[in-house]
Amino acid sequence: MAAIALPNTFSGTRSVFRVCPVTTFKVDLAAERLIIVNAVTAIVALLLGGIYALLIGLTRWPDVHLLSAPWFYRLLTAHGMNMLVFWMVFFEVAGLYFGGNALLNARLVGVKLAWVAYALMLGGAILVNVIIMMGRADVMFSAYPPLKADPLFYVGYILFAVGAILACCIFLATLVMAKVEGRYEGSMPLAVFGLLTAAIIALFTLLSGAVALIPTLLWSLGIGNVDPGAYRVTFWGFGHSAQQVNLSAMIAIWYTLATLTVGAKPVNEKLSRFAFFLYILFINLGSMHHLLTDPGLGTAAKFFNTSYAMYLAVLGSLIHAFSIPAAIETAMRKKGYNKGLFGWLLNAPWKEPGFSALMFSLFIFGFIGGPTGVVLGAGQLSLLAHNTWRITGHFHATVVGGTTLAFMGFAYYVLPLVFRRPLFAKKIAQWQPWVYGIGLIILSISMTLAGTLGAPRRHWDVTFSNVTIPVQVQPLMNLMLTFSGIGAVIAATGGAMFIIVAVGSLLFSPKRDPKALSPLEA
Repeated sequence: MAAIALPNTFSGTRSVFRVCPVTTFKVDLAAERLIIVNAVTAIVALLLGGIYALLIGLTRWPDVHLLSAPWFYRLLTAHGMNMLVFWMVFFEVAGLYFGGNALLNARLVGVKLAWVAYALMLGGAILVNVIIMMGRADVMFSAYPPLKADPLFYVGYILFAVGAILACCIFLATLVMAKVEGRYEGSMPLAVFGLLTAAIIALFTLLSGAVALIPTLLWSLGIGNVDPGAYRVTFWGFGHSAQQVNLSAMIAIWYTLATLTVGAKPVNEKLSRFAFFLYILFINLGSMHHLLTDPGLGTAAKFFNTSYAMYLAVLGSLIHAFSIPAAIETAMRKKGYNKGLFGWLLNAPWKEPGFSALMFSLFIFGFIGGPTGVVLGAGQLSLLAHNTWRITGHFHATVVGGTTLAFMGFAYYVLPLVFRRPLFAKKIAQWQPWVYGIGLIILSISMTLAGTLGAPRRHWDVTFSNVTIPVQVQPLMNLMLTFSGIGAVIAATGGAMFIIVAVGSLLFSPKRDPKALSPLEA
């Protein structure tokens, strides 16, 4: 490992780096430690959320119906917080630090502040989980007033949001320093540009959450009142926009995985950057589809959002949808796989878990999650579908089948690069994306079909078996509910396989080449 000289323009201090012998990335050890703790914390949140998901799925399965009503709503709240917020954001912060440092050969700005940000996020996440499991916040993910949680629930929520805002600011400052110190020439790499898009959207998202949650905290303390309509508008500026952060980060990871697995390069990088730029301008307006049935918003705002604004956001996704597969096909054909229309695809490295995770993520998001989102974002259909299980099927295809699977695939490269340990149980790693992906396909499609047949959202007993007046449930809907339970079990098995590989790599795989991996002082 050769010594590298990276003077700090602003402080004049000397930073400790190491050079990855495979990728030649220069990794700031201060950033590396933060990447590790954020990634490990994310995996713990994924484990908790996955356990809750399995229990909820078994409760929705009519023939099993595992949990009582109080525990169903309690775990539904905990599942939403751990999967939609804590797992995603902790992993995204790790990704921001990785992209802002390793991909740019740059140093991390504000290391002490980054640890403060992590402490705030960790403390907030622990507090929220404890309060939920104590039964003092059975309000589900959206926490609509007049449902009221313990004040400490909102305190934990806000602490986490403040820490995440601070982490995004540190990432932006790191990008500025990297440019000032000349760590890269020309435009920043496309993957980093995608992460920059995610960080910009995240700042808007987290500030919207603060606007919603701070008055709600005061209301829970007996100070003032909260207008439920105003809360819904500001909350979904956080709740749905957070998934647009996930979307931007997921697509940045798609480009990265395409490069790492087959050496793909964007067919038209400027067009891909333009697609990310469309997200900054229009993607947050997707939050409106949660509000199309609300009487408080005007017709003009609803029509604008569900027509012109939505089309421009979808245009960005369509550009990526063509660009990434085209880049993979081009790379494979350059390697000589030119036989037939799909010979390049059949000869792709399907045994490489990063590639199979990429392709399942692309398929589930592109053919299930994305199209159902466009349909549900239409005003007329939203009136019919919004409070059914179709919504749940949609975001399980986007956030779980798309984003989570992409993050898992990326983790298979982060573990050897950042943690410096080979993958544990490689056979399990090879099959994990297949098991998880197939489970999510069954789960999301059956949820969507059950919702089309009338299955309600967020309901402990969708067959209404305990009501005084019997309700006739369509046999086909009951079958779809059964399939959703089966899909949940398969997906949970795939999630457990990922946890085994990740935890096993951290605990049981030896570090590689300790001499070559010793840190150097620049």
